[in-house]
Amino acid sequence: QVQLVESGGGLVQAGGSLRLSCAASGRTFSNYIINWFRQAPGKERTFVASISRNSGSADYANSVKGRFTISRDNAKNTVFLQMNSLKPEDTAVYYCKAHYILNPSVYYWGQGTQVTVSS
Repeated sequence: QVQLVESGGGLVQAGGSLRLSCAASGRTFSNYIINWFRQAPGKERTFVASISRNSGSADYANSVKGRFTISRDNAKNTVFLQMNSLKPEDTAVYYCKAHYILNPSVYYWGQGTQVTVSS
């Protein structure tokens, strides 16, 4: 079992920045690929970014490439999402998801953190 807790959300003006954190407890953190997803009101949850277990690779949705950066600190069991040049369309609840590398059917979600970008 892995518990995930997101933090760092809030209200920011367009063009501003926020850094989200996803703190994990439980199993060996480095055995999990970590993803960020987001869900805007009335819309489906969509992929934002992912990072491999050793930070060797990262992937981003086209809508956030060049503005968002995902990183992780396995020693602190934490993944970060640095969000720059925020736009109103980035407004959503942001969730992290831990995906077990040895069994794709095993994954865990955090409770989410709200990000609101005003125009």
